[in-house]
Amino acid sequence: MSRFEPIRGGYFGIEVDGVAYRIFYEEAGQGIPLLCLHTAGADSRQWRHLLNDREVTQRFRVIAFDLPYHGRSNPPAGWWLRKYELTRRLYVGCIREVYRALELERPILLGCSIGGFVVLQLAVDHGEELRGVIGLQSVAHGIGRHNDFLHHPAIHGGEFAASYTYGLNSPLSPEEARRENWWYYAQGGPGVYAGDTAFGREFDVRAQLKDIDTRRCKVSIISGDYDYSALPDVSRQVAEAIPGAQFTLIEGLGHFPVIEDYAKLRPSLHGALEHMLEEEQSA
Repeated sequence: MSRFEPIRGGYFGIEVDGVAYRIFYEEAGQGIPLLCLHTAGADSRQWRHLLNDREVTQRFRVIAFDLPYHGRSNPPAGWWLRKYELTRRLYVGCIREVYRALELERPILLGCSIGGFVVLQLAVDHGEELRGVIGLQSVAHGIGRHNDFLHHPAIHGGEFAASYTYGLNSPLSPEEARRENWWYYAQGGPGVYAGDTAFGREFDVRAQLKDIDTRRCKVSIISGDYDYSALPDVSRQVAEAIPGAQFTLIEGLGHFPVIEDYAKLRPSLHGALEHMLEEEQSA
């Protein structure tokens, strides 16, 4: 058995509002582009199980990237001169520039947590550019999770964020996987998790959900029932507000299903991908 995983990676540049960013990405497979968005304060390593899922990569080109300031994507030049905040404009702009730079034609967006929030924003504003969106632990308006201790000179911000988010995993998920996610969070840059919460202060698409045209941009929402942050009933309400959206509830999963227990998530995620492949209807 080969010791080498089928994942390959690299770097490319994008520009958002006149600021240049160097972006790291990794990918596996070929076919329909599936662009994966990591959670707030973490990076694309959360998607390693999906990138190694041969049943998916036989039909999909799975791509995961690190947002600027996250993981292996550096901050921009002069980053120390400004406070990092992930505004709605920056977040949406980065995602669109990534799929344009990679020349992805009508990709499927798959996001978890804050990534599962922003896919709804993109479906509202740019649904014509997408085949569909899959949101894990999605809500339609911001969750206030800012905490002054997330960036405090007397506290290790990475360890604090890691332990803060550790409690959002289901206690039923394998401890090794929960600790793996803790490790990723502990490596976050100073103030990055705190800066990501800025998106939550702006984000609110509740009034626009009904306008998403799922005949062109399909929507699937998946929620673990062990999540006190993005409550499953709230995620269900999001799906119910979008005509034609699909909703799946998974028992025993928490806020980070893609990394905390991929085996439990896998059947529902495969079902959501099948939904994305259903024949498009004319608008």
